Amino acid sequence: MNFTPRQIVAELDKYIVGQDKAKRAVAVALRNRYRRSKLPLDLMAEVTPKNIIMKGPTGVGKTEIARRLARLVKAPFIKVEATKYTEVGYVGRDVESMIRDLVECSIRLVREEYMQSVNERAQEIAYKRLSNIVCSTLNKNRAEGVEEINPKQALSGLVDGVYDEMEIEIDVKDIPKPMELVPGGAEINIGSIFGDMMPKRTKKKKMPLKEARKIFIEEECEKLIDEDAVVTEGVRRAEQEGIIFIDEIDKIAGNSNRNGGPDVSREGVQRDILPIVEGCTVQTKYGSIKTDYILFIAAGAFHVSSVQDLIPELQGRFPVLVELSSLTKDDFVKILTTPKNAITLQYTTLLEVDNIKLVFTKEAIEEIARLSEAINERTEDIGARRLHTVMENLLEDISFNASGDHPVIEVVIDKKYVDDHLEAIVRSQNLKKYIL
Repeated sequence: MNFTPRQIVAELDKYIVGQDKAKRAVAVALRNRYRRSKLPLDLMAEVTPKNIIMKGPTGVGKTEIARRLARLVKAPFIKVEATKYTEVGYVGRDVESMIRDLVECSIRLVREEYMQSVNERAQEIAYKRLSNIVCSTLNKNRAEGVEEINPKQALSGLVDGVYDEMEIEIDVKDIPKPMELVPGGAEINIGSIFGDMMPKRTKKKKMPLKEARKIFIEEECEKLIDEDAVVTEGVRRAEQEGIIFIDEIDKIAGNSNRNGGPDVSREGVQRDILPIVEGCTVQTKYGSIKTDYILFIAAGAFHVSSVQDLIPELQGRFPVLVELSSLTKDDFVKILTTPKNAITLQYTTLLEVDNIKLVFTKEAIEEIARLSEAINERTEDIGARRLHTVMENLLEDISFNASGDHPVIEVVIDKKYVDDHLEAIVRSQNLKKYIL
């Protein structure tokens, strides 16, 4: 879908509170991709994405903005951590592996779309196969004098779910487990080295019919889709629509306050990332992938270092810098109530399973928000993640004692309940002010 920047921000607002500057930046970057696709081919080749650096404390929505953005437009998206990579020449993951991961992600997305498009036809074929198995199984085990069933009758029972729990034996593919050549590195499947030279191995397995149905439908989908078309489209999407989120980029930046010479290891990783972000060609098992038009979004807290501590060439490849602010009490109130996946809603629905009906009063929510902001100010600022700590402590007694073997009990969480159950946390935080 071709969302306008306003529509993109409106969609992000459903899940992420505040951080309007960051939302606007990513919305414009995404819309520019659509605008680029409408340009003449010669001009299109000249327009590259404007990569973004998000600077802000942990837990304020950096990763969530990028993840929701990719999900919104169904773009290939991967999140990587800069600290996981090592400079060329050292044992570990090289930076080019992020491109290979993106291509794998893109091809998986395309395959899922193609399989969805042929799913109806695959179901028909799978049901016919299953009806024959059901017929032979039932007729073989039928009691004397009982009339045999035909495939049409079996098919009707299959559709109605009559045989879902019936145990049947089917042939499934025997796929050997891949082996890791280097810990944390590439994997290789010994069975795939010889390709189609060797016959496909299968093994017999007993399982309920409803599980076998899933396997058969998947097998038929794979037969109906063109794998070459999947790979071609997957590679195209990775090149033209891919988004790579590089987290913890501040951890590979030098520290301007430190003494001594340059940190070779950190700067080496930066130098290796530079050509990927600038635009180069990376070899993958699906062929060569150009990185020129992939959108890179980097993020970091930059507590110890600053964006200026990155090597100048890398800074130049991230022309858009947005700063995300710490969350306030009002932000916490919105996080607790506004998003589609609000934390209060999550806990309410979880405890409904055990017949506990939670009711949060407005005063309780404001008190939870106030405490979360205060704790973040006095200790480490971990953003919205602080709410999980507070909520777990608040609802620990209820969660522990709920069992589901009692009628529905309504529990009202008011300001007094919050004060009583979070008193220990508040007291410990106040004491920390006097401890050196």
